[in-house]
Amino acid sequence: MAWTEHDYPDTDALTVAVAERLRTACEAALRTDDTALIALAGGRTPFPVYRRLASANGIDWSRVVALPGDDRCVSREHPASNAAGLRAAFAAAHSLRILPLTADDGDPDASLARARAALAPLHDRMFDAVVLGMGEDAHTASLFPGADALPAAMAEDAGEDAFLIVPNPLPPEAPYPRITLGLARLLRARSRHLIVTGARKREVLRAAQTARDPQRAPISALLHATDAVVHVHWSP
Repeated sequence: MAWTEHDYPDTDALTVAVAERLRTACEAALRTDDTALIALAGGRTPFPVYRRLASANGIDWSRVVALPGDDRCVSREHPASNAAGLRAAFAAAHSLRILPLTADDGDPDASLARARAALAPLHDRMFDAVVLGMGEDAHTASLFPGADALPAAMAEDAGEDAFLIVPNPLPPEAPYPRITLGLARLLRARSRHLIVTGARKREVLRAAQTARDPQRAPISALLHATDAVVHVHWSP
């Protein structure tokens, strides 16, 4: 089994616990390295975790670099931008550096070039923590089942760290192409945290835990990866 489960009575308890794990990961990194490097999911559930983390004592935020695990190809001030959401959630961590994955105007091709250029110097640097979510279609980050670029993004020997993904079909609530970290890059981390809430998503999680089917259920590749334990945090 490549995962460890942590169940909480509600999202408040989940928020407290995951924020503490991220605080510990950052502090451990800063004891041995010049910087801590974290990749963070967007979405309603993780943002309260980040707000709590931003208010934690003892972290030298000037030495922490955060980046979205994926982002929509929109301008960086757009409400759908994960980078904008991270900036707002970490408002209390004034000196935190957030590394965007997209071009200023969100152009997809320019965003892919920008992401790959920004990630290249970090290629051999492990993330100190990765936070991921999961959709009801079993996607994680922007690794969407059915996307043309999914096989390349899921390759464990991928030479690139970022990929342009166009979900098919586009989600009606966010109909945008995406830039996402690939599976291999997400796995190069000292700790991995998957946040899942609600009964329906737990059903999807159970199916992915039962069978590895990365093209239909991309999250299953993360859960079944060799030598990569995932901490699964669930609440109703």
